[in-house]
Amino acid sequence: MVASHPSSSLRSLPGSLPTDAITPPAAARDPRPAVLLLHGLCANPLEMMPLARTLREAGYVVEAPALPGYGVAVERGGRKAPVARFEDWVALAAAHFDVLAARHERVAVGGLSMGSVLALALAMKRPAAALMLLSTSLHFDGWNVSPWRRLLPLAYVPPLRQWLSFREQPPYGIKNERLRAWVAQAMVSEHVSAAGAAELSAASLHQASRMIRSVRAGLPGITIPTLVLHASEDDVSGPRSVLELQRRLGNTPEVHWFHHSYHMLTLDNERSAVTQTARDFLLNRLPMASPSTASSAVQFTLPTPLNEDLPHEQHA
Repeated sequence: MVASHPSSSLRSLPGSLPTDAITPPAAARDPRPAVLLLHGLCANPLEMMPLARTLREAGYVVEAPALPGYGVAVERGGRKAPVARFEDWVALAAAHFDVLAARHERVAVGGLSMGSVLALALAMKRPAAALMLLSTSLHFDGWNVSPWRRLLPLAYVPPLRQWLSFREQPPYGIKNERLRAWVAQAMVSEHVSAAGAAELSAASLHQASRMIRSVRAGLPGITIPTLVLHASEDDVSGPRSVLELQRRLGNTPEVHWFHHSYHMLTLDNERSAVTQTARDFLLNRLPMASPSTASSAVQFTLPTPLNEDLPHEQHA
């Protein structure tokens, strides 16, 4: 696969990277593998911090950027900034990938929830060395999804999608009750939490549905090593998304099931097992070229979970 460069239209996107950041001097290349982590829809990089910390401690160079127009909506002049097209989400992710690829010989990509779908879309555009897909949302069919979900396409009709939004409901993808209370409090006081925003706009969901259709069509062309981590009780996306990845990806993924968490695997009861499984996968697929000193870990703390390090299942 030949990697193309970001289109010129990317320069006009908020949060885009300067052109000179894409091509640093060859002498600046770092022998360590790099990892690009992509957060979920209308969320922020906080949900990726436990995984980023574990991978940095293992010696990887990790970037978990915020992507304007895809993450939490910001206010501009009293009005929310418009939601970007999913093609722009992919272009921004590709720009971050290109910076890492210019400095590192191997770059893995990981994502959570819709971030996993974005990681798949990126793998269709860039030569990622490996993929880590957590709580992949190719289908919104979890046990907590309203049966009215099938009527959602009606909200995508303009101009409805420009002003409609949908409030997130408990359990917010969190099985741990103490952690769920912390997330709920943050959503009330700040309208955003480590588990995402309090509301999802119809415009964001419309672009997400377009990206899902594009990715599903391209799954057979993705042949790189892939790790799939999913909760058996995922409240947002049921097992159907995993089964589709197993059936249609061009390379059979390594699948692990977790039985004591909901959708937010990086934050919930089994977050230690989740992050360690991801670390072990990368160490096997992208080992360090030589012993290196681990980067300083991101300082990120959560209320202590009640049932960490519980066993999980692996399926080829």
